[in-house]
Amino acid sequence: MVSPPFIVPGGTVVRTSRPSANARTSPTFNRLTVVWVQTNGVPFRTTNFFAQLIRNGRVVSQAVFDPFGVVRFNNIGTLTQVSYELRAFNPAGILQRVRTIPAGVQTFAIIG
Repeated sequence: MVSPPFIVPGGTVVRTSRPSANARTSPTFNRLTVVWVQTNGVPFRTTNFFAQLIRNGRVVSQAVFDPFGVVRFNNIGTLTQVSYELRAFNPAGILQRVRTIPAGVQTFAIIG
């Protein structure tokens, strides 16, 4: 995968890159990782929040968010093979967000 070139305001390309012969072909993360961020990209404080992954109406995994908006599902390898419904709960167990994670990903962001 080639990174987009960085263009300065005048329209000049500062640098381009080409994939190297040693380019990574495997996922960076080996377990499904979800980050919950505000619309400006800053992670929410998520101490004691937790999340569930649902597949065919059954909970297949549950994990606790760290204080910095990240939850890692240790039993879900990447790239994901199937889609999941993600449910995020606050510490009192009240459902806060529901999202669909598609197949073929290693990370996912809940925005807002």
